[in-house]
This record gives sequence, structure tokens and C-alpha cells, in this order.
Amino acid sequence: MHDWTVALDFHATLGEGLFWDAQRGVLWFVDVQGQRVACWRPGDAAWQEWATPQRVGWVLPVQGQTALLAGFQQGVVRLALHDTLQFDWVCRLFEGAPQMRLNDAKADATGAIWAGCMNNDDERRPDGCLYRIDATTGMATVVDTGYCVANGPAIHPGGTLLLHTDSVRRTIFAFDLDVGRSTVRHRRVWKLLAKDEGYPDGMTFDADGCLWLAHWGAGCISRYAASGELLRRIQLPTSHISNVCFGGAGLDRLFVTSARVGLSADQLAAQPLAGALFEVDAGGVVGLAGLAARGGGSWFSPEMGLNYPHARDLQGKAGPVLAAASRCGASTQQLA
Repeated sequence: MHDWTVALDFHATLGEGLFWDAQRGVLWFVDVQGQRVACWRPGDAAWQEWATPQRVGWVLPVQGQTALLAGFQQGVVRLALHDTLQFDWVCRLFEGAPQMRLNDAKADATGAIWAGCMNNDDERRPDGCLYRIDATTGMATVVDTGYCVANGPAIHPGGTLLLHTDSVRRTIFAFDLDVGRSTVRHRRVWKLLAKDEGYPDGMTFDADGCLWLAHWGAGCISRYAASGELLRRIQLPTSHISNVCFGGAGLDRLFVTSARVGLSADQLAAQPLAGALFEVDAGGVVGLAGLAARGGGSWFSPEMGLNYPHARDLQGKAGPVLAAASRCGASTQQLA
């Protein structure tokens, strides 16, 4: 008997960006390299997805709005949910630097976004950093640098501890977080994975203050105590496990993304579920409600209308059209 089931055969090139949207009762997730944003209501036989014009790392709801925020390759956009999806730029961070992209993100209790970036063309280069992004003003502040693959921010339920990962270095860093002052300080190593444990990827805290971690390359997820002690490890049927997220009405369902990228033809043949969305038995553990981001007010411009491919559900039916804006909705500042 397995501790996991296949929730959706999403067939992601690089599944990521899980977020449980309690207001809508749906799970958001993305295919970074496949350039897709998707949502799914647990229990439904189909999901809905939209093609994006760039790689996309994450999606977050906006406080008090129907819009979403998303981390595109070049920066942060607001997405509107109507019969069509439209977006406008909040801040463009990497215009003129096509090798860079946003990777993973979480919002804190104030609605500020903590997001990492990486060099998509050469993951060995320490070009990545950790940003604090205020989507209301469009200001992006660099708070830490020197990451190869910045990944998986997670905020402890107490709100004063932020964990952030450099996957290539197999290292999870801890920071003291002061959301009132919008600062992090006192970076230290929280956990260093052994080679046979793969690479630390997406992660989330549960209501007990324990950390759940996706192990890229090791085909498993783990639960750690606040001290870093390993409490439980669950094997999955594919090696590239990328993100974890609690969801469902009781926050007692644990969802896990996976990827096909980086696997050879022989490995893909041996791992037919690579790229699937899984649900894992968390053993009665309950998660934390996801925090929505703070965003601006009215921002859509009348000149929107660049169309992108139709969305598809599991049965291949035509769905909403993704439309893009060509202007930047707010200025960006980067502070070293």
C-alpha cells in the first residue's frame, strides 16, 4: 500500500508553484518550463490551464481582489480572472537579462512577497538572489545574494522565521524575519542535505511548526522538526519532486508536484508518472492556510489584447483565452 495517490496526470515538464486558494476552493500550480498556469478543484476529473508567454514560477491570490499575482520569467504580473485571463506588469526585474527568471515565492502576514530568482541557462552560476517585493508599489528589494538556484521560501507559523534554499548547494538557510520592518537578518545554515538525499526544493510548514520538504533527485518528501531532526520520509514513484502544499477544506490534504525535465528517455520510460500531481497521506497532520499577497487597485489599461493559446482541461475542451498587456504597471527598484 502506497502513501501516495495520483491526483492528476498533469505531465508537467517542471511542476511547481503550489498554492491552496481557500476562497475559491482550488489548488493553483504551474508548469515552469511548459509555460502553463493551472487550477484544479479537488474531486473534479479535469483541471483548467492557461498558456503563458514566458516561464512562470508561481501564482498567489491578492488580498481583497479577484486578481492573482504571478511570477513570470521577467518579473511579477497581475492576472485577472474573467472569461479571459489578462495580465499587466507590476515590476519587470530581468528585462534585458533573458537568462534570469523568478523561481519560487511565498507571501508573509503583511502581504509582502519573498521570491527567489536564478540563472535558467546555467544553474551553477551564483547569479540568484532573494527579493522582498511590494506589489502595491512595484518595489523589489534585494535582501540576499549569491544563490545558484534560489528555492522554496517557507515562513514558520510564528511569523519570525523564514527558510530559503540554495538547491545546488543542498543547503537550507534560516533568517530571522521581522515583517513589521520588512527585514531579514542573521542568515545561518538550517539544514545541509547529504548527496543521497538529493537537492532541497519547495517546502512548507505545517500547523505544528514542522517543515515538509520536496527532495529533487531523490524521489521523496520529508518532514523535519524545528530542530532539523528528520521525523518522516515518504518515497514517491519518480525522482524529481519539486514542491509540497497542504490544501482542502481542512488543510489536511498534502499535494506534491513533480517534473520530467532532466530525465533521460530511459528514465522517463521507467518513471511514467514523472510530471504528475500527487496527493500524499500526511498521517493526520494539518497544514497552514496560504497567505495572500498585497496588491494595488485598478490597474488594467485599455490597450490590452495580445491573445495567447486557448486553455485546455483534461478532456481537451476549449477554455479561456490568455491575453497580455504590453506595458509595465509600476516601476521597479532594486536595492543592494
